[in-house]
Amino acid sequence: MNTEKEKLSILSEMISFARVDNTIKQAEYDFLFNVSQQLGIRKTVFDDLFKNEAEHVIPKSQAERLVQFNRLILLMNVDDGQELNEIRRLHDIGLAMGLPPSAIQQVLSIMHKYPNKVVPPETIINIFKAHYN
Repeated sequence: MNTEKEKLSILSEMISFARVDNTIKQAEYDFLFNVSQQLGIRKTVFDDLFKNEAEHVIPKSQAERLVQFNRLILLMNVDDGQELNEIRRLHDIGLAMGLPPSAIQQVLSIMHKYPNKVVPPETIINIFKAHYN
């Protein structure tokens, strides 16, 4: 399981991503809060992340990186709107995590084929597996 430092980094990165369009909508806040609850982060600590960024920690395992990438995709689509700067930022985050550029692009391309742009986790895993082979 992730350490407290890793959990705060996950949330901080997600909050930063949500702010790409200079605002955090209620649906985004609710989604972020749900993630914080799943990670076992207290509300006061969660709310403090909006004022004070946590130290950035890249997830150690490939599985953790894919989970974080998927969370960011879900966050981007939670408000039914995607802006070009959000897609670019998500692509950059994926690259910074060491994910293959072609796999990132493939996921971003196919998400439009799914209801609410929610790509099934198995599909994401299979795309990245194919790019690692």
